[in-house]
Amino acid sequence: QVQLDESGGGVVQAGGSLRLSCAASGRPLSRYTMGWFRQAPGKARQFVAVSGSDGRTASADSVKGRFTASRDNAKNTVYLQMNNLKPEDTAVYYCAASNSPVVVTFPNLFSSWGQGTQVTVSS
Repeated sequence: QVQLDESGGGVVQAGGSLRLSCAASGRPLSRYTMGWFRQAPGKARQFVAVSGSDGRTASADSVKGRFTASRDNAKNTVYLQMNNLKPEDTAVYYCAASNSPVVVTFPNLFSSWGQGTQVTVSS
């Protein structure tokens, strides 16, 4: 099973940018569809963006045009570039790995999860 370790979270003002990283170990990242999810206090875990093993990407409507998932298979790392951040983006962000050969967005289709990294956007 692949192990995942997120980093790059922090506190940023509204309108600012952050780039989250998710380093994988134990298995080559290239075989996995990699997703980003977030969870705010008292709310369900929510899909944010995904980078498929087939090269395709997708993002939630709430972040479309602002957040982009990407990967560097040589570094065994996936990224979430977040621009024009808003206070409602405040949450713990998780990366996750799925064995699906195509892009998927449901959390229960992802079998490995990182520990999460906090992103706080101040107004």
